[in-house]
Amino acid sequence: MEEDCEEPWKGVSAEEERGKCVVLILIGAPGSGKTTFCNHVMGPSSRPWARICQDTIANGKSGTKSQCLKSAVEALKDGKSVFIDRCNLDREQRAEFVKLGGPQVDVHAVVLDLPARLCISRSVKRTGHEGNLQGGKAAAVVNRMLQKKELPKLNEGFSRITFCQNESDVQGAINTYSALGPLDSLSSGCFGQKDSNPKVQLGIMKFLKKVEPPDNMVSHENSSKEYVSKEESLEKDKRYMGLEKIISSVDNADNDLPEGSLVGGVALNDVHTLAFPSISTSDFQFNHEKASDIIVEKVDEFLNKVENVGLVLVDLAVGSHMLSLVRAKAAQKNIDSKKFSMVVGNITRLHTEQGLRCSVIANATNWRLKPGGGGINAAIFSAAGQALEIATKEKATSLRPGSSVLVPLPPTSPLYKREGVTHVIHVLGPNMNPQRPNCLGNDYVKGCSVLRETYTSLFDNFASMVRNQIAQKGSSQNCGPVYSELPENLVHGNPIDPFPNTDQKIKREGRHDSDRNKKYKGLPVEQTTKDSECQHSGNSGVSESIENTRSMSGFSDVAEVKVQKKNDGDGANKAWGSWAQALHRMALHPEQHKESVLEMSDDVVVLNDLYPKAKRHLLVLSRMDGLDRLADVRREHIQLLRKMNSVGLKWAEKFLCDDASLIFRMGYHSVPSMRQLHLHVISQDFNSHHLKNKKHWNSFNTVFFRDSVDVIEEIDKYGKATLNDESLLGTELRCHRCRSAHPNIPRLKSHISNCKVPFPATLLQNGNLVVAPARAVKEA
Repeated sequence: MEEDCEEPWKGVSAEEERGKCVVLILIGAPGSGKTTFCNHVMGPSSRPWARICQDTIANGKSGTKSQCLKSAVEALKDGKSVFIDRCNLDREQRAEFVKLGGPQVDVHAVVLDLPARLCISRSVKRTGHEGNLQGGKAAAVVNRMLQKKELPKLNEGFSRITFCQNESDVQGAINTYSALGPLDSLSSGCFGQKDSNPKVQLGIMKFLKKVEPPDNMVSHENSSKEYVSKEESLEKDKRYMGLEKIISSVDNADNDLPEGSLVGGVALNDVHTLAFPSISTSDFQFNHEKASDIIVEKVDEFLNKVENVGLVLVDLAVGSHMLSLVRAKAAQKNIDSKKFSMVVGNITRLHTEQGLRCSVIANATNWRLKPGGGGINAAIFSAAGQALEIATKEKATSLRPGSSVLVPLPPTSPLYKREGVTHVIHVLGPNMNPQRPNCLGNDYVKGCSVLRETYTSLFDNFASMVRNQIAQKGSSQNCGPVYSELPENLVHGNPIDPFPNTDQKIKREGRHDSDRNKKYKGLPVEQTTKDSECQHSGNSGVSESIENTRSMSGFSDVAEVKVQKKNDGDGANKAWGSWAQALHRMALHPEQHKESVLEMSDDVVVLNDLYPKAKRHLLVLSRMDGLDRLADVRREHIQLLRKMNSVGLKWAEKFLCDDASLIFRMGYHSVPSMRQLHLHVISQDFNSHHLKNKKHWNSFNTVFFRDSVDVIEEIDKYGKATLNDESLLGTELRCHRCRSAHPNIPRLKSHISNCKVPFPATLLQNGNLVVAPARAVKEA
C-alpha cells in the first residue's frame, strides 16, 4: 500500500465510515494473469471484493457486457469493491465500466502489460479455462487482441493507473491492493509506466511469415519487443508452420494452428498488408474530422470489394487524435477489425519493433518525389536508402495531388531486407496550408474531392500490386493464362472469368478511374511503369513493365517470364510477361471479344484504347502471330502496314465527319510495353484525364513515336524502321505545336488548350497529320 488514510473521525456518516469503494478494471490480453491477480488479492484482503468475469457471468457460462455492468452495480450497492476481469484492451471496451465511478467510487486500472510471448505460452498450456480459451486457438487470439491494444489514460476517467510490465511489477500491485483495507484509499496518478509509447507487442505473427526474421532479432527477457533468436527463426521457404513448432520454440507446448487461421487479424495464406499514414493531416493541415470521415469511407469501400488483404493506419504520435477519430468511426461502420487496424509507431519499423509484416507501405510525399522535407517522407527515403530514390526516378519525376505511384523496392534496400517491405506507394494529397505550394485555401469541397481521389488511387495501386503478384504466382506454376488461375476467394461472388468478353477488361480494372462506381471484379491488374499509372498510352492499364519484373527477380513469387528472341539484326531480345499478352490474345481471337471490337477483318482488329490520352484514341492491331512490335517488321510486311494505315485513316476521317475541329496523328511506339504490333490513331487535343505524366506525353510527342507514313517509307526503302530509345520519355515537356517548355502536365495542358501555333512543318509536309479538308488549307 502506497498511502494509508488516518483512522476515521468519530461521528462520521455510515458511508464515510466504510470508506470509498473501488472499481478496479484489469487490462490485459488472455494469459496475462487477470484472474490470478484477483484471486491473490481477494484471499488475504480485509476489504470486500466482488470479481466480475464475463466468462462466467451467466450462471457459470459466458455472458454479455451488460450483465457484467449490472452485477457490478449490485456489488457496489452492497458496499463491495469490484474487479472487472475482462481484457478491456481498448478505450471503448472500458468506457461503460469507467462510468461506474462517482463521489463514493474510485475507478482504478491495473495494466498487465506483460510480454506477448508469456501470454501466449500461458494461454496455450492452460486447461479448464473459464472461457475455454486454451490450446492452439489461443495463440492467434492473443496476438490479434494485442494489435488492438490501447493503453489507458487518466483522462478516460481513471483516478489511478498502475502499469505492470513484468512479474515483479504484478506482485507489487497485488501487495498494494491486498493491503487495502475497507477504510483505506490510494493516491491518484499513473504508476509504473516505463515507456509512454504504447507499442503493440510482438506476438506469434512473425513465426508464421515466409520471410526469415532479421539476424539482429534476439530475445530479451521481460522486453516489450520480445524478438526471437536466430535458432527460433523459420526457414525462408516454408509457406506456413503448424503451431506445434511455433509453440515448441516459444514454450515447448504441443498444439496445432490450422492453415488459414487468423493471426493479428490477417489470414496466413496469400495476405498482403498495406500500412499507410493519414494523408494531408500533418504538414498540409487538412481538417481531422473531414479527413477521418474520408479514411473510413474509402477503407470501408475498398474492403467491401476486396478480400484477403489487410490495411493498417499508422501514426507516430502517442494519443493520436486521428487514430481515435478513425477508430471510433470505423467501429460505427462495423468495419472488420481483422482487416483494418490502427497502430502507434514508426511506419519504417513495423516488423522489427511491433511484429507487423506489411509488405507495402505508403509514403505521404511531395510533388517532386524528392527525399527530405522532414516527416514521413524523409523517414521512408532514409530507411529505404538510395535504392528507393533510384527506383522512384525510374517510375516518375513528379506527382499531382490526388494521385499515387507504385515503386517496387529492390531487394538491396535496407527497408526490404530488414522489414520485408517489397513496395512503396508514393501518394500526394491536397494541401490546405497557405505556407505550402498549391494551397486550396479553405475550399474543402475541392479538398475533400482530391483527398478521396488520393485514397482511391492509393488503394487501387495496392490492389493491383496484389493482383499482379497472385497472377505471377499462377504463371510460375502453370504455363497457361495466369488470370484463369486466380483463386476464387479473392473476390465476392463468382470466380474471376479470365477474359470473358475482352482482354481489355483487364484495362477496365485499372487504378486511376476515380469516378467509377462499379464494384471490382477482383483486384485491379498491376499497371506499373515509370509512373506506375499506366504504360505508353495504348498499352496502359494492363500490368507491370518488364523492366520492373526484372528488377524484382529476387522475389519468390515473381512470374515465370516468357522470353522470345528476335532475329531483327540488332541482337535485341524482348521478354513478354504473361500480363503483356492481352492484346496478343485479342488479336488472335477477336471473336471472343465482340463487345470491345469496333472492326474485325482477316488482317486487323480495331478497338478503343480504354485509357485514351485524347478525345479520340484508337488501336489498330495486326492479327499476324509473331509480329509483336515494330522491331519485328520487315519488308515482307509492307502490305500489312499499308492495310493498318488505311484502316486507321478511315476511322480518323469518320471521326472528322463528327467533329471537324479534331486533328489526328497515326503511328507506333518505338518500344511498346505490350505484345502485338498495334497502330495508334490519336487526336492531337490530348484532352484526357488519363494523360497524367511526362511519360504519357513524350511517348506521343517525341521521335519515340514513329509516324505510320514514315515507317512505311523506311520499311519499303531499308527493310526495317528506325527505333528510338526510351530515354526520350524522360525529356522535358514541350508543346507539340510551338515547342515551348513547361514544368508539369497541368501547366502544359493549360497551355495546349489555348495554343494556336501551326504544327511543325515536318508533320504537315509529310502528311503525318489527318485533318478535315477545310482545315487542311488553314493548317498549311
